[in-house]
Order: sequence, then structure tokens, then C-alpha cells
Amino acid sequence: MSNEIRARYDDDTIVVYQAYSPEIAEPALRAGTFVAPFKRGRMTWIKPSFLWMAYRSGWARKPGQERVLAVTITRAGFEWALVHSCLSAFDPSHHASDEAWRRQLATSPVRIQWDPDKDLHLRPLPRRAIQIGLAGEASDRYVGEWITGLADETERAHEIEALVRDHRLDEARALLPAERPYPVSAELAARIGAG
Repeated sequence: MSNEIRARYDDDTIVVYQAYSPEIAEPALRAGTFVAPFKRGRMTWIKPSFLWMAYRSGWARKPGQERVLAVTITRAGFEWALVHSCLSAFDPSHHASDEAWRRQLATSPVRIQWDPDKDLHLRPLPRRAIQIGLAGEASDRYVGEWITGLADETERAHEIEALVRDHRLDEARALLPAERPYPVSAELAARIGAG
């Protein structure tokens, strides 16, 4: 199973997804970034895969995840996060030792986790999607510097869910964001466990 970043992006920006309660989503949409009651002190997880977000939030129906937000951030910020990341679990193919991984984990403000990407039925695909956890400096940079736009994708999630339920898969697929492989250097791929 391959680990691959797939995302909607252009030369300057990339779109990631988060799901929140209306109490957090609505002030964020008004402000164009995350504001109280969003807490910068907690780790916040961003996901470039729309269908992984749909799976995680139950098509934006799980309590506390009723609003799916598309967060457009700078590619420079996204890549800063990858450069300053550590895998969330020890992997002997990427770390010299458990101790070396623990040292990296202690000093990295970003966590990387790979989970099976999802299809329209939210079943696992034979590739893993990236989740990126931002804490401390990374969370501050995300909220204060990287975000260039926020959009509410809840209605899109509900429309796709309804089409899938009605077995109208071509129509559902046509509503999905156009995600494609995101390029990373060999050095960065090794750090984040891509490939």
C-alpha cells in the first residue's frame, strides 16, 4: 500500500480539510481564519483528502464535526509543516532507532499519520492518505500566516452522500474536488514516509 499526498492545489496554494462544530466553523468563516472558540493550544489535524475527511466526519454528520471546511493555505506553509514533521509512530524503515524517533517527536511541532484513503462508499483504497497534526509554532503559523481562504464544503459533502446513497456514482464523482498527486522531494518523502 503506497503513501501518497493527493490534493487540490495550484502553484501557490493547497486545500486541506477540517471538520468542526458550527460554534467554531461560523466565526472562522466570518474571520477568514480560525478565531475563538478555536483553541490554538490543541493539536489541529488537517487532511488534503476530501473523502478521508468525509469518512472521518461521517459526511459532516458526527457531533462536533457538522461543518466541513476547505482551508486554502500557502504551499510554502504546507511544506514548512512537512519539513518540521515527525511520523506519529516509530517506523524502523524511517528511524535509526526508537530513541532517535522519540527525540525527533519531542522537538517536532508537526505529526504525520498515514491512513487508508477512501472511495465514494468510504471503503479503504489501496493507498494511504496523509493527516498532518499541527501544534505549538505550527498551529500559530497555520492560523496566523498560512491560511488564505476558508470555504464551507458541508453542502457538497451532503450532496455527494445523497448521490452515493441513490447509486448515482458518476454524478457523485463529478462533485468531488479534483485531487492529484502532490510533488515532494526524495528527501522530504523519506522524512514523512511517502512512497
